Amino acid sequence: MASQVRLRLLPGARCLFDEPLRVTVSGLRSQQVVALRARSTDEKGLVFSSSATYRADGGGEIDLGRDPSLGGSYVGVEPMGLLRAMRTDALHKRFQKTNSLNPHVVRFSVHEVEGEGRMLAEVANERLLMADGVSRRPVREGNIRGVLFTPPGEGPFPAVLDLYTFGGGLSEKRTSLLASRGFVVLTVALYGHDDMPRSIKEVHLDYFEEAIEVLKKQEKVGSGGVGVVSLSKSGDLALSIASYLPHVHATVWINGCSANTALPLYYKKKPILPALMFDVNKVVVTESGACITKGAMHSPWAEENQATVVPIERAEGRFLFVAAEDDQNWDSKAYLDQMVERLKLHGKQNFESVSYPGAGHYLEPPYGPYCPSSFHGLMGKPVAWGGESRSHAAAEVHLWKKIQEFFRTHLSCDGGTQNKAKL
Repeated sequence: MASQVRLRLLPGARCLFDEPLRVTVSGLRSQQVVALRARSTDEKGLVFSSSATYRADGGGEIDLGRDPSLGGSYVGVEPMGLLRAMRTDALHKRFQKTNSLNPHVVRFSVHEVEGEGRMLAEVANERLLMADGVSRRPVREGNIRGVLFTPPGEGPFPAVLDLYTFGGGLSEKRTSLLASRGFVVLTVALYGHDDMPRSIKEVHLDYFEEAIEVLKKQEKVGSGGVGVVSLSKSGDLALSIASYLPHVHATVWINGCSANTALPLYYKKKPILPALMFDVNKVVVTESGACITKGAMHSPWAEENQATVVPIERAEGRFLFVAAEDDQNWDSKAYLDQMVERLKLHGKQNFESVSYPGAGHYLEPPYGPYCPSSFHGLMGKPVAWGGESRSHAAAEVHLWKKIQEFFRTHLSCDGGTQNKAKL
């Protein structure tokens, strides 16, 4: 029986991480009920898996794009459900996939439901973080420590500075995938990477100004301005970069704050923005032990905190504001609304915004395992990210396309207009 069953991945078993798959099974008995499983091991050695039960049609076939799961990790028609539903048994663990050189390998399999669940078919799916021809180069120029990704071809290509997270080390996933979609992308670390300090007490805009210059001088980069893409704490850094520094033509802010948070901001050794802090007494701890920090940040609307708010009306480039409405880490939707109101009050129309009901904090490139909670370096504890798994996954698919469209629309490769810092 096992030799008759065929599990297929279309268009192929090797694809980019952000590409959807069509998963089909053939060779089953008419109306046979089987379990489809997905299994993968992350860079830390943790095993993530999912399982869903399906019933074959009269011809003994199953198509995940057509047929509903009857139970298991999810229910209903969901072509990529096995990927987003993969979980590990350990609490508060996030799937770690940061090294772009190694593919995300997922093993799909079909099993009998009855008896011992004998495997009927299996196939491996290599989900690449780098398209063929994309180059990866570690960067150690001046103060800059990061990794540069360049698409194949002559160019010129639009350039993007990726501020993936605020913390030690680097994550290359979003950076390498953007490069695979036709952008020259530089991701940089602020601390904890290479020969950098293990921690910092302040942030200097000069560092990002230097990073932009490193990016702009790359051979395949067009002569226009650069884009900046952020997430979480790096969201307010992206706002400050766009508001104070030259050459920034398009900024994507994802689930951050409208004020400068946690660390004071400097430029040319002079203080620019003080830090908006948070009250640990307002952190809510869930039954699982994860912390909800959404209500712990001091209000940027309070008069005593007005100096921390980033003056985004100074920016001459375009903004894309993105908020997950079930973000349990930041009050992202409220901050988004505040920024939209501020720009309108200043007569500015250089923005667009999108918010996602049911989505949580970590909006990443699509088709990775959903993470409800994980350890937070600055908190020193697990943090709840929020979101409902299926809604969150749908938001990631929509947002990933929107980010690329936004940058392609607003990053010109045929000349820039502004070249002086606005400080």
